[in-house]
Amino acid sequence: IDSENKYFEPTLVEITDFNSNLMKQEIFGPILPIYKYKDFNEIDEIISRYKDPLALYIFTKKRKFGEKFLNNYSFGGGAINDTVVHIANDRLPFGGVGNSGMGKYHGESTFKTFSHFKPYISKPFWIDLPLRYPPFKKKISFLKKVLKLIE
Repeated sequence: IDSENKYFEPTLVEITDFNSNLMKQEIFGPILPIYKYKDFNEIDEIISRYKDPLALYIFTKKRKFGEKFLNNYSFGGGAINDTVVHIANDRLPFGGVGNSGMGKYHGESTFKTFSHFKPYISKPFWIDLPLRYPPFKKKISFLKKVLKLIE
């Protein structure tokens, strides 16, 4: 710990037991659990125990394997062969899904998350098209003819 600069050095922890306390809760800090895997099925079995993590990272030399990994799971943000960089880009939304939280933050995404977009219309009284009101049979026939002319 560098208290003068208020810096915690990232800590990598190799995981061999998924029942350890470290794996029982969401981690908020510079701690990165590392798990060595053999194949996709092994990863699938493990990740299915931990629904909707805030972040998910995979290191692999096989690009398609990494893409399959990222496309098959629900998570807040992730990376192939890197960590945390998706958080550093303020143009990308950051946030979780399900158990790891809801909403997206950073830049414009923060504004949209904390804003309520209220749709409304305003029209003058003198514009009130009769096409809006029943009976519709003749009106639909007329509209179909107009659409055929436009095509």
